Amino acid sequence: MNKRVVVGITGASGVIYGVRLLEALRTLGVETHLIMSDWACKNLALETDYEQSYVESLAVKKYDNRDLTAPVASGSFPTDGMVIAPCTMKTLAGIANGYSENLLERAADVTIKERRKLILVPRETPLSPIHLENMLKLAKIGVLIAPPIPAFYLKPRDIMEIVDHKVGRILDQLGIEHQLSKRWGEDSTE
Repeated sequence: MNKRVVVGITGASGVIYGVRLLEALRTLGVETHLIMSDWACKNLALETDYEQSYVESLAVKKYDNRDLTAPVASGSFPTDGMVIAPCTMKTLAGIANGYSENLLERAADVTIKERRKLILVPRETPLSPIHLENMLKLAKIGVLIAPPIPAFYLKPRDIMEIVDHKVGRILDQLGIEHQLSKRWGEDSTE
């Protein structure tokens, strides 16, 4: 069986991380199941030139964030993990406190209870003590907190190289081989 990953996109700034992750996973033959919040759809229009239909077409299946009957809401639906990129502090707080108000939060809750890989890409600054406590709470139970902090040692030439590096690191955490970005120690000249 090919890998199967749930991808969540929330309304935090940085929707490009979720879009690029979906593009990379599709190229690599990974089965993706997409959940987008209403605000993610709004930010997609504000921050990018992508159409919502394009982003949805990158996934094998797209679910309405209000549909708590979706397969990804059940532990009996096997996945290799879930990534929420970007992840709002509201979604992170809901996950940290077991408050599954919508499908994104429920799917993350299922991922945790089934001991599967959950990667959150929180996009907020500065971080309040409440944000930090929620992240620590999740990190202590094995959730990977991966803020989209750029790595400048790669000498990125544009924003997409910065985005690709973060998406590549997410793929690494999922155990998915890729050639999306250079790694530390690799020759950065062409």
